[in-house]
Amino acid sequence: MRLAAAFLMAACVVEAYAQKATSRAQTGALPGEGAVSKIWSPDLGDGRYKNPVLNADYSDPDVTRVGDRFYLVSSSFDSVPGLPILESYDLVNWKLIGHALTRQPPVERYKAVLHGVGVWAPALRYHAGEFYLFYPDPDYGIYMMKAKDAAGPWSAPLLIKAAPGWIDPCPLWDDDGKAYLISALAGSRAHTNSALVLSRMKPDGTGLLDDGSIVYDGHAQDKTIEGPKLYKRHGYYYISAPAGGVTGGWQVVLRSRSIYGPFERRVVLQQGSTAINGPHQGAWVETGTGEDWFLHFQDRAWLGRIVHLEPMKWVDDWPVIGDVSHGSIGEPVATYRKPHVLHAGARENPVDSDEFNGPSLGLQWSWQANPEPSWGFIAPAIGAMRLLNVPSPAGSHHLSLTPNLLLQKLPGTRFTVTTRVSPAFRNEGDRAGLVILGKSYGFIEVAQTKQGASIRQVLGVTAPSGVSEKTLAEVPLQAAEVYLRASVNEGAVRFSYSTDNVKFIDLGDSYQATPGVWIGSKAGIFASGEMDSGDFGYADFDWFRFDLLPH
Repeated sequence: MRLAAAFLMAACVVEAYAQKATSRAQTGALPGEGAVSKIWSPDLGDGRYKNPVLNADYSDPDVTRVGDRFYLVSSSFDSVPGLPILESYDLVNWKLIGHALTRQPPVERYKAVLHGVGVWAPALRYHAGEFYLFYPDPDYGIYMMKAKDAAGPWSAPLLIKAAPGWIDPCPLWDDDGKAYLISALAGSRAHTNSALVLSRMKPDGTGLLDDGSIVYDGHAQDKTIEGPKLYKRHGYYYISAPAGGVTGGWQVVLRSRSIYGPFERRVVLQQGSTAINGPHQGAWVETGTGEDWFLHFQDRAWLGRIVHLEPMKWVDDWPVIGDVSHGSIGEPVATYRKPHVLHAGARENPVDSDEFNGPSLGLQWSWQANPEPSWGFIAPAIGAMRLLNVPSPAGSHHLSLTPNLLLQKLPGTRFTVTTRVSPAFRNEGDRAGLVILGKSYGFIEVAQTKQGASIRQVLGVTAPSGVSEKTLAEVPLQAAEVYLRASVNEGAVRFSYSTDNVKFIDLGDSYQATPGVWIGSKAGIFASGEMDSGDFGYADFDWFRFDLLPH
């Protein structure tokens, strides 16, 4: 009875979390709204900004404007909730307002951890009074969702093209009422790549009307061309697409008077003399004041794919992006004046720290798979997030494949993250801790052993033969609660613990953070167990706080 009641209570909690993640209107103001990050804030406060404007893993960004507000969506891969939606008034200061995807279809498949699959590069548009969101799952095809409000609720994903390997879709509604969808091809599934495919689409976005036509073949000049964005301006059709690979490529713009081509080609943005590799997967947006801007990501390996904002103008009906003082091809800017916009934006950033004092989790959190109702409870009465010591699924003895990890993006390159843990374990093998997760990863945990409670620092290493975890250090724990900390310095991670939140003791060895599959490392908390005695143990996480690491 006790276990059944726990499942019922947890189901209510997960449903409340899903509602929180999809709609501000249903739940009121967001926690931490207007907060400025201690780790990275791009607004310099003097009318200028510094890049990146999002110093976190918001890969494959697409942007659209509705009235005086801008909306950004990014890839989310296997994270749930997925498809994060951000809002801004000025393209510099962004806040996370919701997620379009509360469960990833097919639901049963994504109950397991499947790194690198799920939601790839999406596109976000506003048409006929509705937001349209198109995203690919490389193993299934292209999905479409709709919403009246960008924060949700969103319609259930509709598979409009069942075609493994069709990726990176973007729609265009033409002046004559016809609609189109452009896509790229992933060689790993479609068995061909470096080509862009244009399809006729139903005007309501619910299906495609033909099998598609190749409108650009990039094998000669633009290998691995992907991520196309389709626009129309002054009678020209434009395709903006990155080529040459994520870490060392360039941004191409194609234009034609016919949507089917042939297309003229121009490279409009490249790394040049800067330290901004890529630059990749961009989105053009107008401000409503006569200005044009371009957002793209840069791959920073363990940090993920961070978002840069570039000035843009039109010359002879070609876009000129970034700094062209060194030649005809633009280069990314480090600092620039802020955009002239319709509505001045307050200085704020996506929230990272969480006190767990509200009735629902902060929007920054996601699970590693479609969540089960037994994983955790927000407990506002005590100001804590309670994670249950749910036994890991068969074959998930290490954290890399444990679905019930509660994770968020890293907010920068230099920080500490600290959490206070109060365990109430029931069984030997129960554990709870703090993790920095990539392909290889490290964590510090409290664990219940035969000898009693202990603190362990563990390193997980991924190799072609699989993942192995090794305990690097272990000490007994006498206190009823403990403070766990990870200190990250340009990717070097060191774990420590404290019983008073004043004196922290290093535990184990430092290691270098690594990226995940198509993503950066993440920080988070977890609890798991080895047995179900009918009453799960648990750990209460009282708060989760980021602070800037001193130089």
